[in-house]
Amino acid sequence: MTAGPGGGTRNGEAGNGGTRKPPARHRRRPAFDPSGPTKPMAGPVGPPLPAPTPGSARRGTPPAGPGQGRSEQSRSTGGRPRRASGRKAMTLGRASGTMAIGTVASRASGFLRTVAIAAAIGTGAVGDAYNVANTTPNILYDLLLGGVLSSVIVPVLVRAAKDDPDEGEAFASSLLTLVVLGLGATVAVAMLAAPLIISAYLAAGGAERDLAVTFLRWFLPQVIFYGLGATIGAILNVRQSFAAPMFVPVLNNLIVIATCVAFIFVPGPRPPTVAGISDAQITVLAAGTTLGVVIMTLALLPSLRAVGFRYRPRLDLSHPGLRRAMRLAGWTLLYVAVSQVGYLVIVRLASSATAYTVYTYGYQIFQLPYAVIAVSVITALLPRMSAHAADNRSDLVRQDLSTGTRLAAVVIVPAALALLALGRPIAVAVFNHGAVSYTGAVRIGDTLAAFAVALVPFSLFQVQLRVFYAHQDSRTPALINMGIVATNIACAAALSSLLPDKNRSVALALAFAVSYLVGVAVSSVLLQTRLGGIDGGRIARMLTQVTIAGGLGAVVAAAVSSLVRMVLGQGWIGSGVSVVLACGVGVPIYLAAIVRMRLPEMAALVTTVRGRFGSRSAH
Repeated sequence: MTAGPGGGTRNGEAGNGGTRKPPARHRRRPAFDPSGPTKPMAGPVGPPLPAPTPGSARRGTPPAGPGQGRSEQSRSTGGRPRRASGRKAMTLGRASGTMAIGTVASRASGFLRTVAIAAAIGTGAVGDAYNVANTTPNILYDLLLGGVLSSVIVPVLVRAAKDDPDEGEAFASSLLTLVVLGLGATVAVAMLAAPLIISAYLAAGGAERDLAVTFLRWFLPQVIFYGLGATIGAILNVRQSFAAPMFVPVLNNLIVIATCVAFIFVPGPRPPTVAGISDAQITVLAAGTTLGVVIMTLALLPSLRAVGFRYRPRLDLSHPGLRRAMRLAGWTLLYVAVSQVGYLVIVRLASSATAYTVYTYGYQIFQLPYAVIAVSVITALLPRMSAHAADNRSDLVRQDLSTGTRLAAVVIVPAALALLALGRPIAVAVFNHGAVSYTGAVRIGDTLAAFAVALVPFSLFQVQLRVFYAHQDSRTPALINMGIVATNIACAAALSSLLPDKNRSVALALAFAVSYLVGVAVSSVLLQTRLGGIDGGRIARMLTQVTIAGGLGAVVAAAVSSLVRMVLGQGWIGSGVSVVLACGVGVPIYLAAIVRMRLPEMAALVTTVRGRFGSRSAH
């Protein structure tokens, strides 16, 4: 949700145990995240919701309620015995491969979208007005549906598909109707309240506030399409259709990229200013952004028809699935609400120093290593972890947690050190184009380097979070999130008062890092008690080794980058060449050190990620 940057991230499925399995179409898969990888979703002020990351990986769904484990799966439904699937591993491999390819395509196009938006509108007041307004639909979607859909509705859809005589089709139709009516009413009210909503998030007033209100009224209809897309994606996933939900965010990103190119040719000031931006520029930028979300959602309809689903207008509020969802949703709603409170504070602190856009772009690059590597590990391990939790095998859950932590760390730790060492040249190479000046790109780079401090605790916390979800515990994550958000707010306020306004985004990124250090410490203590240990000694030794190896590579990479920029200059060409050469030297040094230390995690990680691309089963 992307929420301020953040998000979070969110893939998973229920555990499958026993020797007899439900038909393939009833195995739960991650729900569609409609926002795409480029828009931050309510954060980054707390852990991302347990939902899939944009088109990929933003971002694990908690397992369904009791009965999703081994005992339920060995029963029959509707008089039809459940058949074991002899092709389960192959099916899982193909599905995982589809999701992984969708992840890469979505992240790559999302990255280009971020660069295009920055080049078109820059990092100043227009950028803040656009990004704050464009994030608000995500916030409303998350508050009203997003968190509940990802952690509650998907399991309920799975159960309805298994237990209802029509395999849940009537319930799904009723759910779609409820989503449209509920979100439609919300959009109507929000249109009237747009000035109040913007005033709550944007510290600036006057022309910047008016521009943000105009953008928001263009963007609010996105809420309806986010809800529709997410619900349709969930229905498709329950029916074992994964390609469309994972790839349609690419359409959204491509449309926004085309919009930014068109924006450059519309008459108006370059770069655009709050006082000078023309009505034509506003219309092209706002309409194109919303059109991307609409097309992304409509592109799911052919797949919905292909799986045999036929929507029939109906609204059955008495369906037991809806009642069950409402009972389970409480802690998830608290989780979302607390995150939004923190997000509001962070946005106001950032926008008061015209730093929100810089903060957002720094976050989006920071999240890439987590989205590509850590989510692959989480996706592969969560089903097994859920099955072990259902069997009350704490020893095996502990082993899964240790494996996931070490597999993620072998790439996340050196990635964090690389971002810390090369933050400035990376940002200058990527963003110093169009409306983004060299100074603006340097601000993004400094923010990225500050976010790098958070990458390891942030990623490890996401792995730990899945242990609670594997035990069907949404209460503990919600309570931990309250502590993370409180820490983030306190540190953000303190650091913002200590550092000058030009470093506001750096202050907020450091506060984010501190909050996740607290979060991972608290969750480690709780898991130590719940599991009887977390293999802490082994994990600590491994983290020390990869930090030493990564540190060697990062120091050499930083030196190479500095030398190259001294020769070629500090601009985007010199910075880009310096990053390529620095990585060309630093990565082999890290790999050589890892080989020398004989760490088995690197080979295991390659196997896990390969399995996600379909060459092997993720199990």
